[in-house]
Amino acid sequence: MTKRKTTVVEGSPESFSPKKRTWYQTFWRYRILTLMCVPAILFFFFFSYMPMPGIWVAFVDYKYRKGIFGSPFVGLRNFEFLQQSGKLFSLTRNTVLYNLAFILLGNLLAIIVAILLNEIQSRWFKKVSQTLMFLPYFISQVLVGILVFNLLNYDTGFVNEVIRHFGGEPWQPYADPHVWPVLMVIIYLWQQTGYNSVVYFASICGIDAEIIEAAKVDGANAFQKIRYVILPMLKPTIVILLLFALGGIVRGNFGLFYNVIGQNPLLYETTDIIETYVYRSTVSDFNFSSASAVGLYQSVVGFIIVLCANGIIKKIEPDYSLF
Repeated sequence: MTKRKTTVVEGSPESFSPKKRTWYQTFWRYRILTLMCVPAILFFFFFSYMPMPGIWVAFVDYKYRKGIFGSPFVGLRNFEFLQQSGKLFSLTRNTVLYNLAFILLGNLLAIIVAILLNEIQSRWFKKVSQTLMFLPYFISQVLVGILVFNLLNYDTGFVNEVIRHFGGEPWQPYADPHVWPVLMVIIYLWQQTGYNSVVYFASICGIDAEIIEAAKVDGANAFQKIRYVILPMLKPTIVILLLFALGGIVRGNFGLFYNVIGQNPLLYETTDIIETYVYRSTVSDFNFSSASAVGLYQSVVGFIIVLCANGIIKKIEPDYSLF
């Protein structure tokens, strides 16, 4: 029995086998995809990697005339800015807990909204609903603060006017720090849910229609379709977005907190986050070194959290991990 001899044509997929493939051949085979990635690579190179030496500002007593590398080295002295105030733990706690609520509840509500939008049969009603839910995202944080103040103000707020109309005792939310964690989460969800639901809605639209039709043929109702088809298909998107969001868990939403709370010391106990405290502390005498030290602290903690979360997901679902 004679063996059949096969010839490999140069340029065919067989010629690019893993054993024979060189770096140049790999690049040439995927040259179109590589060129598509060039803008993103250049963006991150110039705006993320090139500024990295600026981290050195956090370890020096920065002087304008001497520059970053000519300023005197002070070690970790700039990091004592938060520690000496005695608020490092409370500021970090508030920032992390608020962001956890924003991430978990925000993604949960966004998934629910996206699924409900997908179930709407009327295209006109679906478009109108998407537009109305998306509008709050474009409202300035300054206007959000004004709206909240006009609703909750003790003297002329809409809520207290209604309470007075029915003979009740006016509410003083700007003197009660314990109600603001709930209020801030509600305000955030109202403004961000429409925007966050877009990604999940796009993922649902990308699900193969044949899979959904097969589920209907097998007798699956609407709830079973959501539970056994849509949610499993959304799982990779949910995991990736959660991992990305965890990277900024130590970075607070300065615009939202500063414009809604303002400089009300009665509410600092439960609403003061790292950004608002740093702003108040440096607004009169801005210090590049202290601000850079705080930013580096937030970045390092966020990086560690992402590594830990990615490691956990890699053990549970290796296919869904970032790296």
